[in-house]
Amino acid sequence: MAEKAQIVMKDRKYFENRELSWILFDHRILGEARDRSNPLFERLKFLSITASNLDEFFMVRVASIKDMVNAGYTKKDIAGMTPKAQLAAISTAIHELVELQYSTWNRSLNPQLVKDGLSVVAHHEELTKEEGAFVDQYFQENVYPVLTPMAVDSSRPFPLIRNKTLNIGAMVKKKKKGGELEFVTVQVPSVLNRIVELPTKEGERRRVILLEEIIERNMSQLFLNYTIVCAHPFRIMRNADLTIEEDEAEDLLKEIEKQIKKRQWGECIRLEVEQGMDKQLLAILKKELSIADSFVYEIDGPLDLTVLMKLYGLEGFEEYKAPKHEPKIVPQLPPGCNIFEEIRKGDVLMQHPYQSFEPVVEFIRQAAVDPKVLAIKQTLYRVSGNSPIIAALAQAAENGKQVTVLVELKARFDEENNIVWARKLEKAGCHVIYGLLGLKTHSKITLVVRREENGIQRYVHLGTGNYNDATAKLYTDIGLLTCAEPVGEDATAVFNMLSGYSEPLFWNKLTLAPLWLKDRFLYLIEREKKYALEGRKARIIAKMNSLCDEDVIVKLYEASAAGVKIDLIVRGICCLRVGIPGVSENITVRSIVGNFLEHARIFYFENDEHPEVYCSSADWMPRNLERRVEILFPIDRPELKEELRHVLDVQLADTVKASILKPDGTYEKVDGRGKKAVLAQDVFCKEAAKKGKAAAKAREIGESRTFTPKMAPNA
Repeated sequence: MAEKAQIVMKDRKYFENRELSWILFDHRILGEARDRSNPLFERLKFLSITASNLDEFFMVRVASIKDMVNAGYTKKDIAGMTPKAQLAAISTAIHELVELQYSTWNRSLNPQLVKDGLSVVAHHEELTKEEGAFVDQYFQENVYPVLTPMAVDSSRPFPLIRNKTLNIGAMVKKKKKGGELEFVTVQVPSVLNRIVELPTKEGERRRVILLEEIIERNMSQLFLNYTIVCAHPFRIMRNADLTIEEDEAEDLLKEIEKQIKKRQWGECIRLEVEQGMDKQLLAILKKELSIADSFVYEIDGPLDLTVLMKLYGLEGFEEYKAPKHEPKIVPQLPPGCNIFEEIRKGDVLMQHPYQSFEPVVEFIRQAAVDPKVLAIKQTLYRVSGNSPIIAALAQAAENGKQVTVLVELKARFDEENNIVWARKLEKAGCHVIYGLLGLKTHSKITLVVRREENGIQRYVHLGTGNYNDATAKLYTDIGLLTCAEPVGEDATAVFNMLSGYSEPLFWNKLTLAPLWLKDRFLYLIEREKKYALEGRKARIIAKMNSLCDEDVIVKLYEASAAGVKIDLIVRGICCLRVGIPGVSENITVRSIVGNFLEHARIFYFENDEHPEVYCSSADWMPRNLERRVEILFPIDRPELKEELRHVLDVQLADTVKASILKPDGTYEKVDGRGKKAVLAQDVFCKEAAKKGKAAAKAREIGESRTFTPKMAPNA
């Protein structure tokens, strides 16, 4: 009987395709751009994010599936779709998404911008005489010297069109009689600001024009003695998925540098062109770029909507933006404190960006200059462009500390950045490890070894997010600072495994992928199932970015069928289906899209009224559980468990930004009618401010730190 149930649970009709689920996620972000209750400029930002997401989706996911099709790969995915079927479904779904993007821009956002005092000049023909003179002068002084016009003829082959660049293609004809049509192109330089503000008088509506319109207006100056018959912008996307044969790469750093350059001439997988482009010009582009009609997108509006983030950044218009949240002080770690002393008083849980990321930076800074610190070990996946953590690690090495840093060179689209940091750290005297053969190191862990009166003491930071002080203001993540000896021992073992081949006989608290993490999750879900069958208390609440591991989903189905109530908070991809009779009737799935990117991974298991709470760097995806170095860490202190349960409860109560997965696979915003509005991210902002004020007041009167009660979800 059990075997039969297992077969039913694995039925392909019980799963959603990963790529189509991702497209639904981008639709949810687009929903925020279409939501008139959001400030206008925030809506611009969300529309820009959908475009940026789509670029990466093409360069990686679509590219990967095209590679499978080209290789004749026919194995079906979790939902029973072949790569060829996926590609066809993706093409249809993305064309619909792009149409909705531009409908949102043309029918809603752009007209509202005009009403609120900002006009984006759609075509250079719309310029006034004075504006035209300004634009022409701007072109001569700032743009013309940077441009490189490219002609194509028998002696000049079709040029390399670089990945993600915006270009203007044109058909030209020599002015003398009998000249034939010829193709020419010029790249819109990314080194110049794409938004150019036009001069206006005080009190007039502000006007901007896009750089490509300025270039198109002056194309004749680039091709003298030619008549410009037509000119249209276009943009291409190339396969940017790195293929690295690590076994054969003697120097991984040099191999990745070489592969990064290949991104510029990978297979073309998307062509965006201006709607109404000349047919002959379009035919030339399709032929030279070897691209099928299904991956050509005719755009009614500005190509590359990521430019809207530049509009968002224009000075002024603050009344049309959401108030900026300033991360609040972590109550246990006030500025100027000795972080090591504070950690010794008890574990510190941090909730970013509601609370400041500065204590994490300060943890490394203080370790770098503390004479008692002997060693610092850290994993780095993505860091900011001007990282204070990198500077502190370099200073630590220069101060004679033993500094070991694992820099993951294979962090997608951060490879170049990480190569720069790796070289800087090596130059400062740090021991740098370039990740592990065949695996990405995605775990977030720092170990500081300190000599104290009672001997060696180890301090550890574990997190769900990157050591990136910039994104820590935008992404929601959980961090833990502890000096618990069992965790310290495990942290030492982690770094010994990363730098050598040493593996301990047992682990105290941490669980690692790809070794045991998947089995641990399966065990924890199975335990809840067992308790439910025995009539004991069983419950699962899990928050993550993505859920697409088949084994985990099947185990969740089994637990649901046994009566376990399962609430999932999944921001992006979800291949699980809800509401299937006898399979997933006890499972709910919600996605929260707000001003901050939901990035924390939190897992709650009721465990027969002995709750266990974990945080992790890993999602429930095959790549996290089987092909990456990830860490799951428990939260042991009762008051910290209570804090994380509160985080989950507030998100489950959200009636403003949450969307609920329906049995038909679509998402629907929570119906908040008749309910008190709960905006989870707002609740956490207010709580962080309240806790910070309470801690400051306590310090004024000399009280020791105490656990601050939380606000109710409806506060």
